[in-house]
Amino acid sequence: MKLRFGVILRGLGFGLAIPMFLIAAVAHIAAAQTTVDKSIAVVNDGVRSELITYSDLLWQLALEPRISIDPPSSEDLNRALQTQINQRLFTLEAERVPRQAPDEKEISAATAELVARFASPAEFEVRLRKVGFTSIKDPNFERIIIDRLTIEKYLDFRFRSFIVVTPEDEAKYYRDIFTPDFRRRFPGLLMPTLDEKRSSINKTLTEDRVAADIETFLDDAKRRIEVVILNEV
Repeated sequence: MKLRFGVILRGLGFGLAIPMFLIAAVAHIAAAQTTVDKSIAVVNDGVRSELITYSDLLWQLALEPRISIDPPSSEDLNRALQTQINQRLFTLEAERVPRQAPDEKEISAATAELVARFASPAEFEVRLRKVGFTSIKDPNFERIIIDRLTIEKYLDFRFRSFIVVTPEDEAKYYRDIFTPDFRRRFPGLLMPTLDEKRSSINKTLTEDRVAADIETFLDDAKRRIEVVILNEV
């Protein structure tokens, strides 16, 4: 399964140019971590609570290319916190709808996709070690990948599977959005036909509608679920 966090969650505080949807998931501090950990926030739906720690924020930032973690900035830490809060909301909801756990093939593919976003596997391994992971085989790192995939499966089930884009929607987008934009950016070039661009237009419309539905979901969830900030970052 290809991770699409960035595509799905852009503009919702998830931080990655997401694709990538990604982002650290629920995890607890590794024994090898040298940074003194502390509790940052708690997300509570009245049935169970999700704790967000400082290490969660560091782990998330370490998996984002071009983000400094030596040390992380306050801005990046606060962005990571908002991302973590949103993810916990999805985690709590996803647990209400049991899904098949990611298999080894999916985990390996997701790990390879994440590593490929960095300059080299060696650079990626260095960043992992800086925040307490031993390697990509570290159980806490694998847990993050599994949690990402679990949330992605939930998003597919909860949002993407219900999106319907009609040929009329595609034609309207081609006429009102794609065509004026293409002519502005590529004057003099032959205009692609609707049939040539139909697949990409369908994908764009689908992801835009998923993002809008997710934003509505998060707004509603934040009215129902208590978020307590324990320490500033």
